[in-house]
Amino acid sequence: MTLDLTQSLSSQVRATSGRPVASSTPMEVWQGLSAAVVAQIADRWDATSKKYAAGRQEHYFSAEFLMGRALLNNLSNLGLVDEARDALAAEGIELSTVLEEEPDAALGNGGLGRLAACFLDSCATLDLPVTGYGILYRYGLFKQLFDNGFQTEHPDPWMEEGYPFVIRREELQRIVTYADLTVRAIPYDMPITGYGTKNVGTLRLWKAEPLEEFDYDAFNSQRFTDAIVDRERTMDISRVLYPNDTTFEGKVLRVRQQYFFCSASLQEIIDNYVRHHGDDLTGFAEFNAVQLNDTHPVLAIPELMRLLMDDHDLGWEDAWEVVSRTFAYTNHTVLAEALETWDIHIFDRLFPRISEIVREIDRRFRCDMAQRGLDQGTIDYMAPVSGNTVRMAWIACYASYSINGVAALHTEIIKRETLKEWHAIWPERFNNKTNGVTPRRWLKQCNPRLSALLDEVTGSDAWVRDLTVLGDFTDADTDAVLEGLAEVKRANKADFAAWVREREGVEIDPDAIFDVQIKRLHEYKRQLLNAFYVLDLYFRLKEGQELDAPSRVFVFGAKAAPGYTRAKAIIKLINAIADVVNSDADIDGRIKVVFVHNYNVSPAEHIIPAADVSEQISMAGKEASGTSNMKFMMNGALTLGTLDGANVEILEAVGPDNAYIFGATEDELPELRRTYDPRWYYENVPGLRRVIDALTDGTLDDNGAGWFHDIRWSLMEGGFDPADVYYVLGDFAAYRETKDRMARDYLDQKSWNRKVWANISRSGRFSSDRTIRDYAEGVWRIGAEPID
Repeated sequence: MTLDLTQSLSSQVRATSGRPVASSTPMEVWQGLSAAVVAQIADRWDATSKKYAAGRQEHYFSAEFLMGRALLNNLSNLGLVDEARDALAAEGIELSTVLEEEPDAALGNGGLGRLAACFLDSCATLDLPVTGYGILYRYGLFKQLFDNGFQTEHPDPWMEEGYPFVIRREELQRIVTYADLTVRAIPYDMPITGYGTKNVGTLRLWKAEPLEEFDYDAFNSQRFTDAIVDRERTMDISRVLYPNDTTFEGKVLRVRQQYFFCSASLQEIIDNYVRHHGDDLTGFAEFNAVQLNDTHPVLAIPELMRLLMDDHDLGWEDAWEVVSRTFAYTNHTVLAEALETWDIHIFDRLFPRISEIVREIDRRFRCDMAQRGLDQGTIDYMAPVSGNTVRMAWIACYASYSINGVAALHTEIIKRETLKEWHAIWPERFNNKTNGVTPRRWLKQCNPRLSALLDEVTGSDAWVRDLTVLGDFTDADTDAVLEGLAEVKRANKADFAAWVREREGVEIDPDAIFDVQIKRLHEYKRQLLNAFYVLDLYFRLKEGQELDAPSRVFVFGAKAAPGYTRAKAIIKLINAIADVVNSDADIDGRIKVVFVHNYNVSPAEHIIPAADVSEQISMAGKEASGTSNMKFMMNGALTLGTLDGANVEILEAVGPDNAYIFGATEDELPELRRTYDPRWYYENVPGLRRVIDALTDGTLDDNGAGWFHDIRWSLMEGGFDPADVYYVLGDFAAYRETKDRMARDYLDQKSWNRKVWANISRSGRFSSDRTIRDYAEGVWRIGAEPID
């Protein structure tokens, strides 16, 4: 069924606002147009869901799905952008005005959640029977604002005015039981359209609601607080993404959240199996695979054991056989100490039966390993439960038939170090699935100028569904193409400059180099190294150096976890540097610093097409993969980074002449760390002393917080940790030399744009379509299931 979008728009807006389109607010028009899009796909969505339900399916469990705005993405995938623009124009309304009304779906934090969103896009485009499962957070992470340069966190109530792309399915509710609470899990489904296909996938998000909405008797008896206390405890489960877990009660809520969506999802999956394949659950794994996106959903393993044994009468051995053929685990960190653990007493308190099953998994594991001849020390290290600590990654490794890393280097590190004991026993379980990003959102949608140029160069839009097509045109860097690239980038930078002026109140020069670092704020990602370079360059300009270099704009975007004080201190530091640099008339605007507040998907869609330089500067061996590096690459920004994560594979794709790589490598760092003395670098690397001293000599102001003193102390002294644990001072000289060389190279625009084309044309291997094909064939064992 295909509806006329013009007619559907009018009726949907009237139903939403009670007024004709011309009299409705932009938000009401957005709601109406979004509802009209859902009406367009409703029949196909239903047909897709029914077809997938009958066959083998993959279920993607993730605590985060950072989806971004949905309307333009769906219009683009469905080929309805022009029709929507015309329908609105007939009412005197611009499509761009309506699109800006949409809030970002606050369902994720950073790369983990955005990866999950890209994967769902690719699964839909490839007609693969995959459903995502997560939580419908009311507030998401938080809305970031700056108060005198300090990050402040505020609620982000993204659904308060309704969100037409999320459909409540109350008739499909599930009951999730804790020792102290029983709640309803209400599913809300989000349609996931693919590009150039009829299939429509599903993201199922669970919302926690009380069994009884309101205790009327308690209220009527004047016990007002009692009337709402259980309701609020229940609503807390889906209220906020990653509640602060620095307290015990915060940890309890985190675990409660994880069990909530795992239990509800598995109940749904099992019931679907029974409907289509009968009551014998021993065949469950023939029709179902579950991918655990990091350790947050690992409670699904003991929960599936519970459901199989307690609700469907399987014995332990039969249930474990099903479980061990159902789950696959994606690891996202190289740091064993960063892997998720929980106090077993939280399990005892919330769900004694799950705690009992976890302890039995641990007992049987220990017996298994003893029979294999492992020594007691190794068994104790690998055991799912150690003392009172439950190790979620170890449960995942023991129960999963597949364990994958997310970049070639990352996978080698987890095999060699992080999970080496597991690899020694089950090497066949380990595999690499280098991350990817969807070219639909991260090129076609966010960079229409470049997309049009690619259509022209390649002769079609086939690259949108198969980005490797661009590889056939690596030699198409003619003068006309290079001039076209320059025009595209200049126009994108002008648009971004206008956006920054409006949103951040900072004037920037579109002819400057746009040097960008946008990612979660963490010390290992080394935003601090970038900030030190900016400060050093500022001092050099004040001395009259570097005057022949091009002007530069340094763009940052990042949120710090509310309890991560040093990360918040680095945000304050960058803003303090911006205050000094941006207001100094002596340097005449030759450098500017912009910290984009509340960084998420929508700002990224403005930033990435305008970027010249992609900062990927984590300490080597710490970043699992990264995905912003891929987005920048396919939009023509050159990578400036370390040999870490997927940077290694980007360098392989483009060659050393088309990227800027610096710093100590993962292989070199252990030896360097043995004799590392940051004070030597402070005293001997030109310019570094005055940068470090600026933290505490009054040049920069942290408003008496003492945070800048702490940053200096962490670099020079370290306390219980080694000083400068992320090698900021050790890599500073190499970083400065590389960035200076990059700036000089930028002056030769023809040569620069040839590097740009090399990056764009060789970005095909970093499409999430390639990643998902690898998962589908090598892990999930599923194929395309197109609907008629």
